[in-house]
Amino acid sequence: MPLRLRLALLFALGTAAVIAAAALTFVLQLRASLDASVDAGLRARVRAVADELDSEGTLPQLGPTAQIVQLRAPDGRLLVSSPVAGTQPLLDATQRQRALAGQVSFTATVSGARSRLLATTVRVGGQRVLVVVGTASEVSDAAVDRVETALVVGGPPAVLLAGAGAWLLAGAALRPVERMRRQAADISDRDTGRRLAVPPTRDEIAALGATINDLLARMQEALERERSFVADAGHELRTPLAILRAELELAARPGRSRDELVDAVSHAGVETDRLIRLAEDLLLLARADNAQPFLRPVPLVLPELLGAAARGAEARAAARGVTVAVHTPAELTVVADPDRLRQAVDNLLDNATRHAPSGSVVEITATANGTGMIVVEVADRGPGFPVEFLPDAFERFHRADAARTRDGGGTGLGLSIVQAITEAHGGHASVGNRPGGGATVTLELPDTDGGSPLAGRAMGSPRSQ
Repeated sequence: MPLRLRLALLFALGTAAVIAAAALTFVLQLRASLDASVDAGLRARVRAVADELDSEGTLPQLGPTAQIVQLRAPDGRLLVSSPVAGTQPLLDATQRQRALAGQVSFTATVSGARSRLLATTVRVGGQRVLVVVGTASEVSDAAVDRVETALVVGGPPAVLLAGAGAWLLAGAALRPVERMRRQAADISDRDTGRRLAVPPTRDEIAALGATINDLLARMQEALERERSFVADAGHELRTPLAILRAELELAARPGRSRDELVDAVSHAGVETDRLIRLAEDLLLLARADNAQPFLRPVPLVLPELLGAAARGAEARAAARGVTVAVHTPAELTVVADPDRLRQAVDNLLDNATRHAPSGSVVEITATANGTGMIVVEVADRGPGFPVEFLPDAFERFHRADAARTRDGGGTGLGLSIVQAITEAHGGHASVGNRPGGGATVTLELPDTDGGSPLAGRAMGSPRSQ
């Protein structure tokens, strides 16, 4: 059911309920007011009967009259009654007891007509007399009937008018929503720059339109980032695939010697390893984007892991005349995935040793900062990061230099992987430049004593090795 129709029906039902409640209250109040007015007249008639009894000292002789008057003794014995009242008691036992105790008024049928009666006691010559007076209620009944008829006749049209008004108001209120819906339906994946026209009303609908536009902007940014990621991944995959194909074609040429075949196969193996590493990196980033668990955290001694990473980088560093030094306390534990954390540190050491000048030292330091975090920093004495590169350092396929070669710029995924691994551990990664020259990359990991978010959570899942 359309929202507009639901609103109109709900408003009509609400109006009907309000009108019914107000009508019932009004009719009851009207009936009570009319009865109170009639009761005031009946009390005046009781006083008149009492005055007549006091002045004459005997019971009056009631001749033909349309008024209801009946006098009885306290024991119920009939003393005097008007022709309309008849000789039958007008009060039941409960009403007679209430009249003897004070006063009672009620509506009853007397001689086939609805009448309003009032009963009380008066004293005549030192004796109590029960006086019952009444009058026909056709006037007040007719007034109430007219009011009820007016409400019954006028209520349904009022409900219909309220429903029609709600229909029109809902249509006017929802018209901007329908317009934004049509605009949103017309936006395709190619119209990434289109936005909804937000009405200048500064109300909830305008806020909804602004929120949808913000969502479209975020989706556009994500789509552009995804397209750029696919394009860059295709570019990175194309180069090793082309080299691999060329090596295989050279190996397939007739007349090649055994050494040439071995060399071609060796080069093909290198490019195959590069493809495998690139595919694993892309898979890791995809899992990180989809919030899929890819860690197997265990308690580990951080200095041992950093020392192993430094020894693994010594061969590459020595080829460039660079030394790797580790500075960390002997006892520093953390709950982390040793393979993934080692991968992140290896990426940082590979970048640092590649850009560090010959004869310099790449330093790895790890400390507990006292706020529940362990800080791991890898620093070199190279040229540092370009200032314009720092805000986008962790973007995928983004390099500090424009080189597209493997040796010059790598694949551009190293820092992205470092950030993904660090954030998966509940930490934070940042880059900067040293005041004296050189680049620094800092990893902040939750301390074991600080309540690691990984300690009580199972994150193990199969992953490619």
